[in-house]
Amino acid sequence: MDEPEIASGQGMTAVTIYTTRWCPYCIRAKSLLNDKGVVYEEIAVDGKPDARQEMANRAGRTSVPQIWIGATHVGGCDELFALERRGELDGLLTTSSTNSTINEEKEHG
Repeated sequence: MDEPEIASGQGMTAVTIYTTRWCPYCIRAKSLLNDKGVVYEEIAVDGKPDARQEMANRAGRTSVPQIWIGATHVGGCDELFALERRGELDGLLTTSSTNSTINEEKEHG
């Protein structure tokens, strides 16, 4: 079975993950993203009340991790793994960048 070509990091949607160093769910979520070759922005909220508040405002939740793929709020580790089990994660990782490429072609074409 061929693996999707998302490991290169090109054509991937931006991923943001709010974490703490000691959180096993954060470590597990980052491990899945790392295994897929996903380049992500990690925002550590350890001892940073402003960063944690920003996360809570965006997510409506205070638990970590909180994960966004593009503008889509995935949720936490359980939701990320649920997407993977359903075979939807790879598509979500590439959908937004594909859409922006299509939109750019329409604008320039």
